[in-house]
Amino acid sequence: MLKLPFLSFISVILLGSCAIESEKITSSETVIPAVTLPSPESTANKSAAFELPPLAAKTAIDPDVMYLLLAAELATQRQQYGLAYEAYMELTKRVHDPKFVEQAAKLALQIKDSRKTNDAVSAWVNQEPKNVTARKLAALSALRGHDKAAAVKALNALLTAESDDFENALLELSNILQKEGKDKFVYDTLEALATKTTSNKPVIYFVQSLLSMQMKNNVQAEKKIEQALALQPNWEHPLIIQAQLAVMANDLSRAKTLLNAAILKYANNPVFKKLLAQTLIKTAEYEPAAELYQTLITQMPKDGENYIALALINLQLNRESNAETILKTLAEQPEWTSQANFYLGKIEEKRNNVAAAVALFDKVTDNTFALDAGISAINLLAKERKYDEVDLRLETLVKKYPQQKLRLVLMQAGLYNQQNQYDKAFVLLSETLLQSPDEKDLLYSRALIAEHLGKLDVLEADLKKILAKQPNDAEALNALGYTLLDDAKRYHEAEKYLQRAIKLQPNEPAIMDSFGWLQFKLGNHSQAVKYLQSAYEKQNSGEIAAHLCEVLWVMNKKEDAQKLFDDALKIAPEDTDLLDFKKRFLGGE
Repeated sequence: MLKLPFLSFISVILLGSCAIESEKITSSETVIPAVTLPSPESTANKSAAFELPPLAAKTAIDPDVMYLLLAAELATQRQQYGLAYEAYMELTKRVHDPKFVEQAAKLALQIKDSRKTNDAVSAWVNQEPKNVTARKLAALSALRGHDKAAAVKALNALLTAESDDFENALLELSNILQKEGKDKFVYDTLEALATKTTSNKPVIYFVQSLLSMQMKNNVQAEKKIEQALALQPNWEHPLIIQAQLAVMANDLSRAKTLLNAAILKYANNPVFKKLLAQTLIKTAEYEPAAELYQTLITQMPKDGENYIALALINLQLNRESNAETILKTLAEQPEWTSQANFYLGKIEEKRNNVAAAVALFDKVTDNTFALDAGISAINLLAKERKYDEVDLRLETLVKKYPQQKLRLVLMQAGLYNQQNQYDKAFVLLSETLLQSPDEKDLLYSRALIAEHLGKLDVLEADLKKILAKQPNDAEALNALGYTLLDDAKRYHEAEKYLQRAIKLQPNEPAIMDSFGWLQFKLGNHSQAVKYLQSAYEKQNSGEIAAHLCEVLWVMNKKEDAQKLFDDALKIAPEDTDLLDFKKRFLGGE
C-alpha cells in the first residue's frame, strides 16, 4: 500500500499558534527572552568599554547603582552567572526598573536554579503584573517545581492577562514541559484549573486532549475533545484532532464522515482536505485521494508536499508518466529538488535503468532522503555485482552518517554473505560486536554467518545470548531450534524452542517451515506436510519447497514431489536448496 506521512497531531499546535512575539531566549527549555550571554571567545578580546542598560536620571548619578551595574555586566561577560544574578536582584531592590528583574529572571533560568527563578519571577510579576512573559515564566516555574496550587494560580493569572491568546500560551508551556516528561502533572494541573475558572474551558480541554495523546491515552483524549467541542462545537482545531483520533483507532469510516462534514463547513481550510486524502489512501481509495490533492494544488500552488503526494498516488495507480511529469517540474525548485530526484530515481529503478537511477540518487543531498538514496544506489550496484564501487560508497556513508553505522555494517555483512565471503562478514560483525556486545541484530546476523562457516558453537552462543534478554524472540527461537535439528540427539531440545516459536507466531512461514521440518525429523510425516504446505502457500520459498518435496518423496508421493520441484525450479532456478534436493533424490548434478 502507498505510504504517505499522516499529518501529525503535533502539527495542529502550529496551525493557529504563533510563537511569542517578544524576543526569545536561546534555550529551548523556556518561553522567556534570553539574556545575551557572551562566549569565552568574545570576552577574551572585549575591551573594558561596554554598553550599559539605559538608566533613569536618578540612577545615572547613584554610585552604588553604577557599581552594581558594572559588577553585573562584568560577571555576565565572565560567565559568572550566579554573581550576575545577585547583582541584578540587588539592583531590583534599589531601582524600580523592570529591566533589572527581567535580567535576573533570565539568568536564574540559565543556571537552572528553581529557588532563584521563583524569587526573580515573583519580583518581576510584582513590578509588572500585566507582563505576559513574566506570567508565563511564573507558570512554567511552578509547573517545573510540581507546585500545583502555585501553577493553577499562575495559569489563572495568565488566563486573565492573556485571555485572547491563552491557547498559544498553554500550548507553548505544554510543549516545553512535554520534553521534560511532565505531561501527567500538566494534565492534572489543567484539570484543577478547569474547576476554578469559567472562561476558556474549551482551550483547557483541547490542550488536555493533546497531552493525553502524548501519553498514549487516546480514550481520554477523545473524552477531552468531546468536552471542548460541546462548549465550542465549530472550533477547527479540536475537529482536526477528533478526526485524527478516529484514524488512530482505525475507525476510518468515522474519520471520513467527520472530515467530509468539516470540509463542508470549512472549505478554505486545507488541513481537513489533506487529512481526508491521507485517510482515503489508507483505504486504498486512490482516485478520490488524487482528486483532493489536485484541489489542494489549485488552492495552494506553492505547497510542494501536495505535488509529491499526487505523484506518489500516480505511481500507485501505475501512471508513471504522470508522476514523472510532476516530479520533474518539482525538481526544478531548490526546496524540493532532493525529494523529487529521490522518487524519480525510484521510477528508474522500477524500470531497471540502473545507471539513470543511480545518477538521480546521487543528486539527492537533503539529509532527510540522502541516506535512503545512498542505500538505494548501493543495492542497485550490488545487483549489478559492482562490489568495489559498493564498498567505496558504504565507506563514504559510514563516515557521513556515523550514527547509522549499525545499519550500514549489517548491510555490508549482508553483501559479503551475498558474495559468499563469509569470513569477511564474520570478522566485520565480530569487530562491531566488541563495541556493541548486546546488539541483537549483530548477534543474529553473526549467528547466520557462523552457520555457513560451521561455527555452530558461535551460532548457539549468539542466539542464546539474545534469548537470555528476550526469551520470547520468535526469530531467535526459530533459528536455534532449526539449527539443532541437524543433530539427531538434540531433536527434543529443538522441539522446545520451536514449540515456543510457533506459539508466538503461528502464521509466520519461516517458523511453520521449521516446525514442519521438525515433525518430519520426528517421523510425523502427515503433520509435516500440513505445516510445510501451509508455509509454502504463504511464501514461495525454495527452501520450503525443497523440504516439502523431500517429505512427499519419503512418503512415496514421488509424482507430487516431482511436480512441485519442477514448478519451484521455474521460479528459482538457482536456488541451492532445490538443487540439493535434485542432486540427492533425482540424481541430477
